[in-house]
Amino acid sequence: MIADKTDKINKIIMKKISSILIKGFHCTNLILIAFYLYPGSIWGHFLYNNSSIQPQITRDFLISSNHFYVFFFLSIIGILAYMNTKKINFLTNYLFLLSIVLEFFHMFIPNRSFELKDLFGNIIGVTIVVVIYKIKKKYE
Repeated sequence: MIADKTDKINKIIMKKISSILIKGFHCTNLILIAFYLYPGSIWGHFLYNNSSIQPQITRDFLISSNHFYVFFFLSIIGILAYMNTKKINFLTNYLFLLSIVLEFFHMFIPNRSFELKDLFGNIIGVTIVVVIYKIKKKYE
């Protein structure tokens, strides 16, 4: 009897957490798209009063670290939100497509430019999270 109540409470809690993660993913996704499509740097505008300056979190190596961090974070939220649903395969395809399409849009947006290191940062950010998820899923 106590175990049944505990199971019900756990299911309610997990459903609420899942709902929060899904809403968080959608909000983060919309914010990311707005930042990507803005002709300049929103963060540069707020931090330096100059939208042509892009703040750098860490130094770039072979890929853009900023782009890696953003897509890594977005992918983590997305995977956590949808990992127990049938939409997980759609999500992984969406994340890869989004990481590519948004960077290609920079060819057409004023004051933005397409860069391969940004594209690779996006893709690698998604890839690492998806690979970790798939390895974890395989051994569950």
